Amino acid sequence: MLKSLYSGVSGMKGFQTKLDVIGNNVANVNTVGFKKSRVMFQDIINQNISGATAPTGQQGGVNPKQIGLGTKIAAIDTVHTPGSPMTTNMATDLAIDGDAYFVVSPEDPLLNGKNYLTKAGNFSRDANGDLVNSNGFYVVGTVVSNGEPINININVSFDEKAKANALDEETDQSNFTSYSIDSNGYITVVREDSVSGKLAWTEADGYFLNDTGDESLNVSIATAVVPNPSGLKKVGNTMFEVTPNAATGEVVFGRIEDNKGGQITSGVLEMSNVDLTDEFTEMIVAQRGFQANARTITTSDSILEEVVNLKR
Repeated sequence: MLKSLYSGVSGMKGFQTKLDVIGNNVANVNTVGFKKSRVMFQDIINQNISGATAPTGQQGGVNPKQIGLGTKIAAIDTVHTPGSPMTTNMATDLAIDGDAYFVVSPEDPLLNGKNYLTKAGNFSRDANGDLVNSNGFYVVGTVVSNGEPINININVSFDEKAKANALDEETDQSNFTSYSIDSNGYITVVREDSVSGKLAWTEADGYFLNDTGDESLNVSIATAVVPNPSGLKKVGNTMFEVTPNAATGEVVFGRIEDNKGGQITSGVLEMSNVDLTDEFTEMIVAQRGFQANARTITTSDSILEEVVNLKR
């Protein structure tokens, strides 16, 4: 009798967790880059009443007799299916059509600090001209320097090389007046003197409009592709941390065309992948599951009461 009580309790706890996950999914239905979660159940252990016997020449086989003792949460999966694209027509709103993730960092990427992955491409330019996300984290860029790819922040304020070569303030037309990002993550900038070109970076010259013809100096948005996206750990603010189960070894941040991560679309945001129809259906299942397990407990309690009343 007590087994059904505890089985009912385990079921109620499980469905309560399922409702918690559904509630979080519904709350983030309009969150940029949000990836929904789902709860998977599995049974705990089984009490063996009798084992299985193999068929013989004189008698057929017998299946085992077992009583399950409840349920538990097997996994809370993060579902990394693409969210719906929303057109914003803002140059700094980016979405990736593919498996790659944007890379953001709370500190200068040159310092090799902590990096996070995200699908939320609602970036903006701060007062220093750096491209950042809504939390002020740097959007990591990548460039080839001395034959090696390195990660840098992306600054689109002014042409440092042109500013250094300007004779005086009157001839200085180094400020970038506009910029755009193409499908491979390269940044096209327009200078005050109406000259346009790709944004480039070298350790010696800093950020400048590339007029050298060396395309390896061009700065592009850094992206990352992990073999097992479900292994990424949510850290809040629509960001993910790479875990050992997401990728073995260090994840390489590179140009999206090199890691075959898809294409970047400017002026579009990838919204949440939560489907309210699915969530409400699962909510009904969770509600009824919770009620059924509660009924198991009340029924078991009624039977226990009858047992107690046998002795008057």
